[in-house]
Amino acid sequence: MNQDSLAQLNQRLKQFAVSRNWEQFHSPKNLSMAMIAECAELVEHFQWLTQEQSLNLPPEKKQEVAFELADILLYLIRCSERLEIDLIDVANRKIDINEQRYPADKVYGDARRASEYEE
Repeated sequence: MNQDSLAQLNQRLKQFAVSRNWEQFHSPKNLSMAMIAECAELVEHFQWLTQEQSLNLPPEKKQEVAFELADILLYLIRCSERLEIDLIDVANRKIDINEQRYPADKVYGDARRASEYEE
């Protein structure tokens, strides 16, 4: 089994929760609230940094950021499992939608919202 697969990670997370009797707490509401808290912790690491500084974090800061990203990923996977959503499938469908909304020849080098582009 590929140890890096989303399915394997999902199974490990589910077993972690089940073995601690935490399924009762892992509602989509609670998991999404926990995820947004972790997102805020991620943002904290970048607050007041320049663009350049954010790209060149010192090793200890980069490790802290890595753990925040992992927390976000774990809550995301857990929430999708509870809602029976296939993240890989829906992520690919969302990329398909974004490719239509943001055609490369129209938006190249321009980061406005889709609604701000002229038709």
